[in-house]
Amino acid sequence: MLKHLALAATIGLSAAAATAQTDIKANPDKSAYLQDGRGVIARSPFGLCWRAGYWTPADAVAGCDGELVPPVAKPTAPAIAAPAPAPAAAPAAPKRCDFALTLAADQTFAFNKAVLNNAAKKRIDDEAIAKLGNCSKVDIIMVTGHTDRLGTQQYNQKLSEKRADAVAAYLKSKGVKAEIDTLGAGKTQSVKACDDKLPRKQLIECLAPNRRVVVEVRGLAK
Repeated sequence: MLKHLALAATIGLSAAAATAQTDIKANPDKSAYLQDGRGVIARSPFGLCWRAGYWTPADAVAGCDGELVPPVAKPTAPAIAAPAPAPAAAPAAPKRCDFALTLAADQTFAFNKAVLNNAAKKRIDDEAIAKLGNCSKVDIIMVTGHTDRLGTQQYNQKLSEKRADAVAAYLKSKGVKAEIDTLGAGKTQSVKACDDKLPRKQLIECLAPNRRVVVEVRGLAK
């Protein structure tokens, strides 16, 4: 009898101490824990649930033996995909200072000559030297000389080379430091055809546009 009173007193003390704790309801159908008249599992002052002598892990109740109950998985927030990086802007194409100049019309060479006249020099000054000043880098300067069709191929080849060399020399005399390549095309690239029945003087005048020099420049602009 004293044992039962002591146990009841213990349960009563446990119930009183547990009032400050969260109540844990016993299983109404089967419980392996000591409980009070309310059906609340009795707990020690330290919050431990009182188990009956026949308690097994299968009787575990969440809150009393939480470690024996599979934890409830917490929902995880969906992963937020990082925004795709903006495509890199394509680098701007470098500006060019490419140009070509053809000495023709009144800047043409006299028949059988490789000497620059004043009109040709002025044209080079205004349209070649001035434009070269806008280049930050010159990749190539190509000067190609041409002749009319009168005379042999061998003779005209040498004459076209002399004309190209004359223009290159003038460019250098004006302070052009870039490398200059020269080429003689002889009479192979005529731009005007004339009737052979023309008197020789008229034929020479008619063929004047073929006696020319072409200056080509390739480079980067400033």
